Amino acid sequence: MNNEKVVMEFLGKYFDVSKVNKDANIFELGFVNSLFAMQMVSFLENEFDFEISNDELNLDNFKSINSILAFIDSKSE
Repeated sequence: MNNEKVVMEFLGKYFDVSKVNKDANIFELGFVNSLFAMQMVSFLENEFDFEISNDELNLDNFKSINSILAFIDSKSE
């Protein structure tokens, strides 16, 4: 399964991803709060088998679907 599909399925459990532009800030739209962000970090670490350091816990890495996908790609390099 590709990364986008995995991420979309996870986020789709919490909000309708089909109605969200992939560059839209999901925090500003109210879909994500700090508690959910930590759930997402845990999911990403487990699903993609990498660790997210404190330095990487930057809103820019998680604010949109595309930024999440870019972050995953950067961790895979």
